[in-house]
Amino acid sequence: MIKAVIFDMDGVIIDSEPIYHRVEKILFNRLGIKISEDEHYSFVGMSMDMIWEKILRNNKLKYKKEELIKLHKDNMISSFQNEEKLTPLPNLVEFIERLIDNNFKIALASSSPRILIDIILKKLEIKNFFEVIISGEDVENGKPFPDIFLLTAKHLGCKPSECLVIEDSKNGVSAAKKAHMKCIGFKNSNSGKQDLSFADMIIDNFSALHVKDIRSL
Repeated sequence: MIKAVIFDMDGVIIDSEPIYHRVEKILFNRLGIKISEDEHYSFVGMSMDMIWEKILRNNKLKYKKEELIKLHKDNMISSFQNEEKLTPLPNLVEFIERLIDNNFKIALASSSPRILIDIILKKLEIKNFFEVIISGEDVENGKPFPDIFLLTAKHLGCKPSECLVIEDSKNGVSAAKKAHMKCIGFKNSNSGKQDLSFADMIIDNFSALHVKDIRSL
């Protein structure tokens, strides 16, 4: 029986992928790195550490991985701090409130750095909903490895089989299934053409998701 619902942040809580995509594109151009659109969208759901590890395998750069991660993080922090208005995805808040009313534990597991998670949740004014918040910085291996979801379940005091993950990326769905958790794929067009076929259910709006659907998984 599902006792906890674990949300990804980017593309699920907030439609932030266009901001990431824009800022990263500027950074890649500054560094003289040629990244195709398909490759860029393959980074969705990955931690900055894994993104730069992948890029450095195929590109010779004068910077070390740690320097690139700092540059990436600083650019993202600046961009989100300067965003005047950030809003949760439609019907998200009402859905979370229904889950809480039905005694589900609520957590967030995002590949983003913790400082960025804090900035976004503060601007959205929804941080108090989450009993547990885990960042990609808290685990050695990011998505598509299962580490982040297994750590989240541990902090929630739940077995993996008692957890449901909501993810918008192929990397995230893969991580959830490797953790032996149920997974709902959230189809967000701004996350690119993500293969969510391994998810137990696919939705494109939280209004289409009900507590009885979760209990039936």
